[in-house]
Amino acid sequence: MGKTIKNRITLTLASVLSLAFTQVSAQDFQKGTEALEAGDFARAFKEWEPLAEKGDDDAQFNLGLMYDRGEGVAQDSAEAVKWYRLAAEQGNPIAQNSLGGFYYSGIGGVLKDHSEAVKWYRLAAKQGDNHGQFNLGLMYTYGNGVQQDNLKAHMWYNIASANGSVSGGKERDKREVLMSKSDITKATAMARECMASDYKKCGY
Repeated sequence: MGKTIKNRITLTLASVLSLAFTQVSAQDFQKGTEALEAGDFARAFKEWEPLAEKGDDDAQFNLGLMYDRGEGVAQDSAEAVKWYRLAAEQGNPIAQNSLGGFYYSGIGGVLKDHSEAVKWYRLAAKQGDNHGQFNLGLMYTYGNGVQQDNLKAHMWYNIASANGSVSGGKERDKREVLMSKSDITKATAMARECMASDYKKCGY
């Protein structure tokens, strides 16, 4: 009985410490955000780096972006890829899209690999990220890493547009010039099904 109570106390203490750590992390992250808004990129980097090293995917993405742009730290594409990948592997959709861009271009120490780019764009797209959705539309438009497919290109552009991408709407309309009315109707239905299924049924 005593052992059971002791275990419960230990678990409760662990939960309290975990909550406290989360609150401290949130405060530190906010300090980084405030520094960024004030234009102090170096201080923002300093606040986010320890959080990123402890596994915070938002902080990891922010470090990747800062290395990518050379803000608050010397520009370093390889370091950008490192932090983007860590965040992407935890499911961060913005990092997934960014990592896809590196594979598309073949920079940052990664080999150009359009199939790998499609993989990361798709992961971002299926989480509702309109940048990933737009980029996936581009891949289907030009047949990069996938078989060229106007229906799927239209579908992803349409979805990206529905999620706020102005470019998505423009590219969708460009595709329509090359498509029959029946294909446009089909692609539109595919987009509806994709979104209604929470990106589980997306024409493939």
